[in-house]
Amino acid sequence: MCRNIKTLYNFDPPTTNEEVHAASVQFVRKISGFAKPSNINHQPFDNAVEEVARVVANLLDSLATSAPPRNRETEAAKAKARAIARFG
Repeated sequence: MCRNIKTLYNFDPPTTNEEVHAASVQFVRKISGFAKPSNINHQPFDNAVEEVARVVANLLDSLATSAPPRNRETEAAKAKARAIARFG
């Protein structure tokens, strides 16, 4: 499950709120052990996702680097090449 959490910092174009939310959902799923929470746990699960997303957005906004922004297509091609090398 955690393999789906991707690096979100220093990309051109910048990371979207949807990407931050998707990573937050994956993180909370991993921590809680729930792929889909029960009705009784749905609200705490959603609250945790929103709080994690808020913290991640604040983190990404406060980071600074002198490195040039990474290109999404180039990074995706590198990941695909690693997957091919790993899994054949």
